[in-house]
Amino acid sequence: MGILDIFSNKNKTDPNAEPSKEEIYDQASVELKNFIAPAGLKIDAQQLNLSGKLAKSFFVISYPRYLDDSWLAPIINLDKIFNVSIHITPLATAEMMKKFQKKVVEIESQIYVKQEKGEVRDPKLETALRDLEDLRDSLQQSSEKMFEVGLYITIFGDTDDELKKAETEIKNILESKLIYLRPALFQQAEALKTTMPFCLDEIKITNQLNTSPLSSFFPFLSFDLSTNNGILYGLNRHNGSLILFDRFSLENYNSMVFATSGSGKSYYTKLEILRTLMFDTNVIIIDPEREYEYLAESVGGRYFNISLNSDHHINPFDIAYPGEDESVADVLRSNIIHLVGLMRVMLGGLTPEEDAIVDRALTETYAIKDITPNTDSLEGLEFPVLGDFAEVLSGIEGSENILQRLSKYTEGVWSGFIGQPSNIDINKKLICFSIRDMEDELKPVAMYIITHYIWGEIRKELKKRLLIIDEAWIMMKNEDTASFLFGMAKRGRKYYLGLSVISQDVGDFLRSAYGLPIITNSSMLLLLKQSPSSIDLVQKTFNLTDEEKYLLLSSGVGEGIFFAGQKHVAIKVISSYVEDQIVTTNPAQLLEAKKKKQQTQAE
Repeated sequence: MGILDIFSNKNKTDPNAEPSKEEIYDQASVELKNFIAPAGLKIDAQQLNLSGKLAKSFFVISYPRYLDDSWLAPIINLDKIFNVSIHITPLATAEMMKKFQKKVVEIESQIYVKQEKGEVRDPKLETALRDLEDLRDSLQQSSEKMFEVGLYITIFGDTDDELKKAETEIKNILESKLIYLRPALFQQAEALKTTMPFCLDEIKITNQLNTSPLSSFFPFLSFDLSTNNGILYGLNRHNGSLILFDRFSLENYNSMVFATSGSGKSYYTKLEILRTLMFDTNVIIIDPEREYEYLAESVGGRYFNISLNSDHHINPFDIAYPGEDESVADVLRSNIIHLVGLMRVMLGGLTPEEDAIVDRALTETYAIKDITPNTDSLEGLEFPVLGDFAEVLSGIEGSENILQRLSKYTEGVWSGFIGQPSNIDINKKLICFSIRDMEDELKPVAMYIITHYIWGEIRKELKKRLLIIDEAWIMMKNEDTASFLFGMAKRGRKYYLGLSVISQDVGDFLRSAYGLPIITNSSMLLLLKQSPSSIDLVQKTFNLTDEEKYLLLSSGVGEGIFFAGQKHVAIKVISSYVEDQIVTTNPAQLLEAKKKKQQTQAE
């Protein structure tokens, strides 16, 4: 007889009878249970030994008068291996009404007898009478029902000490809430079967509970991020519940995504964008690899390809119009500071003397366009371009070296990149800037200019916005671009901006002095599959347990750990069929979609 036959309901009429040929054949056949069954089973009075794995089962014998909604959560969230089984059987309301009536009469009689004898009143009896009458009224009004409820727990361990430690921890948690456990003495096999997914209660030690306290047994109480508002980010891998969350409900609206290539970070980001658009949020994307073009087209957004040969231009000398609490002097000063940083990026750094020359030249460049700290309004004024700056710079002594390095942007092959007035409009729900066709040497410059332009547009008008910066490690390679990104992370909340930063390698990101501060200023974080070479740094940076470390190493595509505020859960990113067709990064699916589009256009 197999080990699993111990838990079966098969009974032989005569166990001593000789087996038939058919029975001998059946016993010799290999079945699934022969593979999944343990090699041996030892049943003791208080525990089981399943091929070296110890198991001990318990049942709940009593509950307090009131149960909190989350009383089961500390048990579900324990970092232990255990089974929990809840067996609920509805009871006939009419029968329970008769029992309650009888019990009410008994308690009233006890109270009356005590009064007749002149004894001190018993608060317990009076409380029990009130509870019974209230429950009886609820049953009569059909607002409550009665149930037989059995709660059973089976814990597992490799050693007696490990089993004892888990038992003590669970008992302490429950007894602190006045919920008491007892071991299933001489019924361990039946109790194990009760806590397995057979829908059988072999112990039948239950308590009668009405609907209200029973609702607190809801098992999916592990750490979750389900709120009344927000978007779906994925499934909680701990318990299968939905992760519904609103990033704009946190102390800041920033998020970070770290994952190896091909682990699903772009897929996740596109899903978040698609779902965020449904909640009156404008989305702006900086796309280094042209991954978001199809998404932008699908939702009616605008897609700008920024390159040397592009017709789309952004003038870094543009100044955002002052906000309600700002003056022209404030925005002019801020823009000059950003332009000095841009020149450092473009020219490969500046000496202190060159820095002062550039600052002076920028001030004079704006002055020739009648833009000074004393200007009252920017309405109707023309902003300078890079050529104007070069012309002013040529008249300043000691600027020869700066002009020579700047010439490739004003006269060489790169002259068409930033020397033109801005001709783009981002007045759409979704805007995407692609820099895939930009030379690698110019990508940090392009990302700096684009983010600065976006920042200026954001400050013009207060709207709920989400800014996505993919492959942010490009900006982190330069101190000035990293500093600007950090400034956006710190100040974005003031302008109702959520900044989402995506990068492949935590190590590359943390090499910058601004890497850790940006992470610290992000209330949301997603860690997908990590490489073995960087997992130790990830574990140290985000204070992960060893279990979470190995979870990230073994995660599949779209699986990882999701942090929001003080909570974090294991996540699996999911999508509907329609969403998948829009956000997929699978080359085969993209090629098929392209062919269908061409066929539609041809027809």
